[in-house]
Amino acid sequence: MREGLIPTVLGTAVTAAGISMRARDMQRYGMTKRDTKVAIGAGLIGLGLAHIALGGIDLFTDRRS
Repeated sequence: MREGLIPTVLGTAVTAAGISMRARDMQRYGMTKRDTKVAIGAGLIGLGLAHIALGGIDLFTDRRS
């Protein structure tokens, strides 16, 4: 298995979970950006994007070596 593939897949799953959590709660309950669940969702999105970026770097550098 190629190095960096697991962080990339994990990041994609975490980002999708954060986006669905944030969008669903804001639409359903009329939450504002100050609510805790919305902040957690935003944090998950950021964490997932970081995993995608780092996994992508590993995939790219592994290919060039």
